[in-house]
Amino acid sequence: MQFTTQTMQELLPQLQKVLGSEDSISFSVLNPDLANAYAGTKVVINDKTYLYRSFKAWTDLAELLHCKILLPKEGDYPLVTLTFKKLEAESSFHLDTSADKEEKYGVTSQFFAIHKMEEPAFLYYYQQTLDNVKIENRTRILNLGVNRGDEFEVIRNRFDVNTYQNMEFVGIDHSKTAIEYAEGLFEEENVTFYAENINNLESLNLGRFDLLISIGTLQSPNINFKPFFMDLVQNYLEKDSAIILGFPNSRWIGGEMIYGAKAPNYVMSEMSLLFNDVIFCKKYLQQKKYRVTITGKHYLFLTATKIGV
Repeated sequence: MQFTTQTMQELLPQLQKVLGSEDSISFSVLNPDLANAYAGTKVVINDKTYLYRSFKAWTDLAELLHCKILLPKEGDYPLVTLTFKKLEAESSFHLDTSADKEEKYGVTSQFFAIHKMEEPAFLYYYQQTLDNVKIENRTRILNLGVNRGDEFEVIRNRFDVNTYQNMEFVGIDHSKTAIEYAEGLFEEENVTFYAENINNLESLNLGRFDLLISIGTLQSPNINFKPFFMDLVQNYLEKDSAIILGFPNSRWIGGEMIYGAKAPNYVMSEMSLLFNDVIFCKKYLQQKKYRVTITGKHYLFLTATKIGV
């Protein structure tokens, strides 16, 4: 299959049709390195016309089709051959129906194989939130849904030993095996982990914190999100506090982070529930005199810092 002057409106249904019955598809297109233009620009090479598309456009298309794009192979000049290979849909922690709910995110789970901080689209925006909350000024940090401690590790790597050890970290997660793993990574005395349902925070007598971090946890089905979040702000945060919340706008499928939140009863990405939660938090925090920003892509990051304190 070869695409030269076909528009995206013409080639997209062809790819969708083939992938409806096949696990992969290969096709030839203009080598993206041969021009520097916007998608759809006409490029003439050796008296033949092509529609240009960047490699990013092809990777975006692969993601939309829930495919992995393989390394391009050089074809007859000026073409390259691209291959889209369908992701293994069943290889996703979202489909995990394990009876042991506490260990859905444990060390033997598919979720534990995910390394968010190795995804540039996650790490970049998370680091940006740490800048926004002035992490160097924070002394007591609570992470709800800490799992193996990825968010703490990024903070640890930012500072020298003395600065890091003058900060106190508390991480809570429902998974006992994830907490045991995290304790092996953070043996420092300034880091404490609890294997506990976060609905039972009151029993831990944690005190107050000047930074709350929670990535993709507060929207769990067993948490009454809005009243739980308001209780956190009122009873667990200092007057001069900051908040980092991560709202998943993606799914993890077959080794890839795929853009778009998935809501029940929809086959497509539908983000109403996501934005409902984000806007609720934004408005509530603004009422509490926080400055709120929303950034990110595959994860939306809400960052809040106190005004005038």
